[in-house]
Amino acid sequence: MSIGRWDPFGDMVSLRDAMDRLLNDSVVRSPGGGGGEGGGGAAAGSSSLALDVRDTGDGYVVAASVPGVNPDEVEITVLGDTLRISGAHREQSTQGDEARWLLRERRVGAFERTVRLPTTVDAEGTEAEFKDGVLTVTLPKAATAREHRIAVRSSGSQGREIAVEAGTGQGTSAEPPDAGG
Repeated sequence: MSIGRWDPFGDMVSLRDAMDRLLNDSVVRSPGGGGGEGGGGAAAGSSSLALDVRDTGDGYVVAASVPGVNPDEVEITVLGDTLRISGAHREQSTQGDEARWLLRERRVGAFERTVRLPTTVDAEGTEAEFKDGVLTVTLPKAATAREHRIAVRSSGSQGREIAVEAGTGQGTSAEPPDAGG
């Protein structure tokens, strides 16, 4: 048996995390949805939609699993840096009223997810594809949010290119500076 110092606040934080997970994973979801990293959530009366979001450098690729949903019933909207995906899982009609459910776990009803992306996107260039129950949305970054190369020239030299990140004002040299002056 080892003797160690007990930190009551460390245990309280882990208990709080455990309670948050328990409430977020419960059957009863609060209006406003799960939220999570990147913001977003569900509207009152609808369930949240799990997303995978990747940064490809020139844009973002968002994937969502929506099996059994008709692609015509999915609505995608883009405004600035915000993507909203909504739709509904329709209940399949059963033959005859005599049937009784023994187990019913598939979700039915409306779903919605709004996610805020790190930069603004080009809404006109956004594309969506639905294949094998997976919705893939490709959002190109807006021209103002992309990295631009700017040539810096001084008197008497040819100049060098410097990569400038949009919004930071900081740059890195594409080639080492000339030691001769």
